Amino acid sequence: MKYSNSFSHDLDFGERAEDFINEIFSDGKKIEVKYDRMAHRTGNIFVEVYSRGKPSGISTTQANYWIFVIDKKDYAIILNVKKLKELCKQVFQIEGLRLGGDNNTSKGLLIPIKLIL
Repeated sequence: MKYSNSFSHDLDFGERAEDFINEIFSDGKKIEVKYDRMAHRTGNIFVEVYSRGKPSGISTTQANYWIFVIDKKDYAIILNVKKLKELCKQVFQIEGLRLGGDNNTSKGLLIPIKLIL
């Protein structure tokens, strides 16, 4: 796309971004919010797949979007669950599952924030 510094051109992009956010928070969309205390240090978010030997997290979610609030509440990452599941499959094929969560009772995936962005 060709660069433009006109207000009307930029306004179109801004309105599309607003529509995207409005879609997430309306029309009965389900949102799951995760608080990741390590992502700001590791550069990864942890996506739980199993907890205490049972499917959980991304395996059982009914949400349309997941929001990862990064420790210190400096920022959040919003992902469509379909896209998040695609990322999980990619990472699983390369890295497999990792222990994590409270007392390492969960198994999940470490998704690099760079991969998301």
